[in-house]
Amino acid sequence: MSDVSVVGADEPLPHEVKESIRGRLLEELSGGRAANAGDLERRVEEALLAEGHLWPKRMVRRLAGELSDELFGLGPLEPLLRDPGISEIMLNGPDSAFVEREGVIERFELSLGSDARVIELVRRVIGPLNLRLDETSPMVDARLPDGSRLNAVIPPLCLNGPTVTIRRFRRSPFTASELIETGTLNSETASLLEQAVRQRANVIISGGASSGKTTMMNVLSSFIPRNERLITIEDAAELKIEHPHVVSLESRPPNIEGRGEVTVRNLVRNALRMRPDRIIVGEVRGAEALDMLQAMNTGHPGSLSTAHANSPRDLLARLETMVMMSDVGLDQPAVARQIGSALDLILHMERKPDGLRVLSEVVSVQGIPGGDIELEYLFKGKSDQKENMA
Repeated sequence: MSDVSVVGADEPLPHEVKESIRGRLLEELSGGRAANAGDLERRVEEALLAEGHLWPKRMVRRLAGELSDELFGLGPLEPLLRDPGISEIMLNGPDSAFVEREGVIERFELSLGSDARVIELVRRVIGPLNLRLDETSPMVDARLPDGSRLNAVIPPLCLNGPTVTIRRFRRSPFTASELIETGTLNSETASLLEQAVRQRANVIISGGASSGKTTMMNVLSSFIPRNERLITIEDAAELKIEHPHVVSLESRPPNIEGRGEVTVRNLVRNALRMRPDRIIVGEVRGAEALDMLQAMNTGHPGSLSTAHANSPRDLLARLETMVMMSDVGLDQPAVARQIGSALDLILHMERKPDGLRVLSEVVSVQGIPGGDIELEYLFKGKSDQKENMA
């Protein structure tokens, strides 16, 4: 045993040895999953002995766990994915990581060593999903097995190196009571919104990125009567709607040959043939806004959606722009009439500096003769305030 190196149980795992064993076993096991954790530990122990190293069982188990994360997940990012307090993971290149906890972003000490290793990890995860990440397709958006949403961008588009963003979601959605407790909204507003949903108001939730739009959508959907049929349509599935009759549709990007794409707009049009009581579009971003508004106007009241916007006024302007992106030749007054007759309420969400997401405005929408839109603020100290929108 004189040629065998021995490492104490409390010592850190030697980096050079880890990388050597990692390379050996990843190549050996990449073709098929190890039978179980015990089998992987045995392989690690054998590989260490083959290279002249004798490690305590506890250290072998640690290395086997790290290799398991790399083989079947995102390597060093897996412990972050298992942390229930983290809602967002942001990797800006191999040596710069940030996480979001309770709405506040903080730096996290983590190093993956090289751009190639980051790309390798992402490819291993998206491969079974028939997605690719390379020079010809340098951006990817995917849903992980636990429901988290992964976005990756690589050079030359991203100058920092491979950038990975993972948004995580609670296993069970927030309830209205929980949002009242956290200060996102008050009980009076919650009662108002419940009545509006039950009376089949058409609602769009506006706000910036990570302002709580999806969370509010889940809460609104909990007010929908249980005897109704819901069709949800999303670009990447995020909604967690607890309702007995939900059909969930998700768009599909083109395949490697550039074929097979199914857009949100395709799904909205198809949903109209699926006998929905309500259509819920996770987010409107483009021409599908016209189809959503037409659905609201033609027998599907009580529909819900979200959109990125800085204010209710900005939302109306964005909706006009999105509708005019469609292939239907409508002028601005006609578009405004569509919006004014379809929408009933705008809920605007904001994220405060301390990370708290709040419902900052509830706005009633009414179309008036001539194609103008009148906004009446119902919440946030703006009662009886009216504003005309051309």
